[in-house]
Amino acid sequence: MLRVLRSVWYGRRQIMDPIIAVVGATGTGKSKLAVDLACRFNGEIINGDAMQMYRGLPIITNQIPVEERNGIPHHLLSCVGFEEEAWRIGHFKQEALRLIDDIRSRGKIPVLVGGTHYYTQAVLFKDSLVGEGKEPEDLDAPESMEASTGVTSTSEKWPILDAAPEVMMEKLREVDPAMAARWHPKDGRKIRRSLEIYFTTGRPASEIYAEQKASKSDALVKEEGLLRFKDTMIFWVHAEKETLDTRLASRVDTMIEQGLMEEAQTMSDYLKNKQLEGIEVDQTRGVWVSIGFKEMAPYFAALDNAESSESELEKLKAACIEQIRIATRQYGVSQVKWIRNKLWRALSEAGMIRRLYLLDSTDVSKWKQCITDPSEQLYQIMLQGEPTPDPKSLSSLANEVFGAKEAKARTQSTDTTCHFCEICQRTMAGEEQYKNHLISKYHKGAIKSAARKAERDAYFQKRELEAKQQSDGANTPEQ
Repeated sequence: MLRVLRSVWYGRRQIMDPIIAVVGATGTGKSKLAVDLACRFNGEIINGDAMQMYRGLPIITNQIPVEERNGIPHHLLSCVGFEEEAWRIGHFKQEALRLIDDIRSRGKIPVLVGGTHYYTQAVLFKDSLVGEGKEPEDLDAPESMEASTGVTSTSEKWPILDAAPEVMMEKLREVDPAMAARWHPKDGRKIRRSLEIYFTTGRPASEIYAEQKASKSDALVKEEGLLRFKDTMIFWVHAEKETLDTRLASRVDTMIEQGLMEEAQTMSDYLKNKQLEGIEVDQTRGVWVSIGFKEMAPYFAALDNAESSESELEKLKAACIEQIRIATRQYGVSQVKWIRNKLWRALSEAGMIRRLYLLDSTDVSKWKQCITDPSEQLYQIMLQGEPTPDPKSLSSLANEVFGAKEAKARTQSTDTTCHFCEICQRTMAGEEQYKNHLISKYHKGAIKSAARKAERDAYFQKRELEAKQQSDGANTPEQ
């Protein structure tokens, strides 16, 4: 594979506006690759991680140390006070696009890197949730990221958005029945998002999605493309799960040694001071949801109470640190899930699957062989306007991951309508899930249970009828 890449002639046309994006789970080496590529191609780095935008907390937010940046400028890093909320997608996208233009104006290559993948995707793709450049696109962020400083929360404008899922679903069925049919009645996040779109735009989300789908088709027909920048190369730094889990556990230990506890204590002290001032800080948003602080909160609370013995505190501390390890692994899984599903699907719709390349960082001792060399050569191929190779050909891990995605895409149903099973009283999203339910042990057991219940009901109804007939016969007067 690498011999083929090296054989490419580098004297062909130069593309005007290339951009590199680096994605992947935490702990895989995204930041290192971004620096490597920026050094190789005269680039500057734009941070795409929401937590790393906060200053004063380099350990908890996993910021790349200054000594590892090799003098490469890093933008949107340590630029927000930790008392502020994270930027909404629209704000981030606007600033990132401004930086991209600025970096290019100086003859350099922008390298976008980060783990908040809905930030990255908003920059790379033209399409947004409800139309380019409109404020409601920010609703595509999770609730914990929905509001920026000085912007009124949508739930303050429309209190029903804080109601129980069944209450929101009732309203959604009223204003947008097509969208209501897509979501599970208990999926409060998606129901809430659909209502937010309706309240913000005055139009049903289903209508807006239909227009977007049509606009995507038109763009492809006109060969305009769905990627914002035609010359985009995305590198997915990935590692086998067992190896990454071990690496992340060690990484948490290193973070503890480097000062994670001290940073968490600083945040805890800030909250206490605000509480004394009568100010309630919303800990469900912004940096307060970062991994490391919320897991240590029980320990700091116990310290403040001063009722626990030293041994009890040590046990609690160890338990909290273990929760950090668990949360870190879970976050990595969610990041990979986003790439596998949303990013891959977006590239597939754009017909640009061959711009996403998985680089196997399982064995860090082979970093140059498995990461640096392939990424540089793939980028050079794109720069020369040559056809890029099949992403599955890069490694066995790439073949495994992308092969599974392609196989699933060939067989996956496009039906997103919810189906309700009367027997089990359960709702399934999509035809495939409904079919799987119908052949499941749970459903078959429910059928047998329903049959037994019907038999019992029929038996008791018969007994009740016979008793009634006997009673009526005994009460009938003789003629």
